[in-house]
Amino acid sequence: MTDSIRKSSELSRRALVATAGAASLAASLPRVAAAQQPHPNPMPEEIRKVLERNPGLPVLGNPNGNITLSEFFDYNCTFCRRNMKDVQRLITGDDQLRVVFREWPVFGDGSMFAAQASLASLKQGKYWQFHSDMMEMNGRAEEATVLRSARNVGLDIDKLRADMEAPEIIEQIYESMDLADTMSLSGTPTFIAGHEAAFGLMSLDDLRSLVAKAREDLL
Repeated sequence: MTDSIRKSSELSRRALVATAGAASLAASLPRVAAAQQPHPNPMPEEIRKVLERNPGLPVLGNPNGNITLSEFFDYNCTFCRRNMKDVQRLITGDDQLRVVFREWPVFGDGSMFAAQASLASLKQGKYWQFHSDMMEMNGRAEEATVLRSARNVGLDIDKLRADMEAPEIIEQIYESMDLADTMSLSGTPTFIAGHEAAFGLMSLDDLRSLVAKAREDLL
């Protein structure tokens, strides 16, 4: 990473942390337990805006849907790979669902390379094809296997490599890292909808319940 990208990323990180600190978000997204009030830990709207509405986010499903489901994932996360098909089924079966993907590379350099390539694939209009191929691969996501997936879906490799180093892509990844830290997320995959977060392998019914609860709370 160049010094200019580092500086830009650090500014983004500090700004987000400052906003989060002002909103007291350390405990904003645990599962809602039995309590006297409907939402003991509601998500502040300024954080929801950052989480769901960054214009650089990959968005699947209905971009104007009435509920957003956010997934924090890593291409080297086994449970993330296992969840991919059910996420796809969830999108197919809910025409009012908006899904955003947050690349959170927690499993080393290969994961970071994969996250950068994934976001760069947006510039060639092939994010979902690339994402699906990556989630279906055998073995670790690292430079060689990531580029193999890129070729599989017809991405221009030279353009992909150049776009991977764009400051906005690095900033997007750091923003996801900061959000995960601010909200004390446990790891990947984590799904967030409404005021609730769920960590770990999720069934299709689990995902539907999470989205249904968000609709009940927010609409």
